[in-house]
Amino acid sequence: MSLTAEASVVDTATTPAPQIDADKLMGFVFRAVDEVGATLNAALVVMGDKLGYYRDLAAHGPSTPSQMAERTQTAEPYAREWLNAQAAGDYVTYDPATKRYTLPAEHAVAMTDPDSPAFLPGFFQIALGTVHATEHIVAAARSGAGYAWGQADHDVHVGCERFFRPNYHANLIESWIPALDGVEQKLIDGGLVADVGCGHGASTILLAQAFPNSKFVGFDSHEESIITARERAIEAGVADRVGFEVASAQEFRGRDYDLVAMFDCLHDMGDPVGAARHVREALAADGTWMIVEPMAGDHVEDNLNPVGRVYYGFSTLLCTPSSLSQDVGLALGTQAGPARIHDVTSAGGFTQFRSAAETPFNRVLEVKR
Repeated sequence: MSLTAEASVVDTATTPAPQIDADKLMGFVFRAVDEVGATLNAALVVMGDKLGYYRDLAAHGPSTPSQMAERTQTAEPYAREWLNAQAAGDYVTYDPATKRYTLPAEHAVAMTDPDSPAFLPGFFQIALGTVHATEHIVAAARSGAGYAWGQADHDVHVGCERFFRPNYHANLIESWIPALDGVEQKLIDGGLVADVGCGHGASTILLAQAFPNSKFVGFDSHEESIITARERAIEAGVADRVGFEVASAQEFRGRDYDLVAMFDCLHDMGDPVGAARHVREALAADGTWMIVEPMAGDHVEDNLNPVGRVYYGFSTLLCTPSSLSQDVGLALGTQAGPARIHDVTSAGGFTQFRSAAETPFNRVLEVKR
């Protein structure tokens, strides 16, 4: 046995066992109980959203389980247990005297108004869809493989649009575009825009509705999302000015774009540096690259908060596996932070980089040649 190995054995043998604080232990146990309740509640929120329970309570006020079940044409035992779980989690209130449940007005905005930036069901839907892949992610973590966005549960794709769209609706036209140098006027006059990683096209369509003189092309590597985006454009009445094509961020077609936008997707890419190089080639000489990324600081300790916790969770189960499933597999992570994104844009040949706007959930970065 070497001296180093012998010392290691001695150190291990003589290290005293840690003293356990019983109060801290039980405090952690009860916190974990609350976490299990929160995990189950994600499924309950999606259930209530799909069955119309929140909308029913918002429309009819204080209700008994039987009343809600009758109106929503669902079985009363499910309605009763769902309401009790929601009451225990303070999502609804319960009046023991009348045995009725009420959805507070503020909660009704968050649970039923899809145009409110506080709208939450899509957030829960993408989270629930994400955890459905846990078995696959465990296997991928052991092998080092990835798990592609297209392999994700349907609720991930639908929930993603439902979660991000209200935020874009509240901020994109009113504050994000005006925060970019000269971009708003170009779009008013009639510009050319590429929305890369467009998903179901929510951001593309919002831009097209706000700037009728401009032309827009949305690109995404996920074919099913592009099919949905085309349907959304027809429904919104902008299909004459908006096109959607299946293409990666490294290969999307077109040149001389006044604006290339990437909404909450750069960190998901396997080769973001390659994407940056292609964006630089596709932009007009005075064009702008707008990168919208999840809110994050540059250091782990900056992100140890409720928003960072959620994003690190999505990063582990959804975004990092997606990056690792692609060529290069850089795996920036959902909490990459502006300094890391700056490194990517610099490696792609860009020289100008600044933070233009932010919300509690997003940071808007302006990049130019």
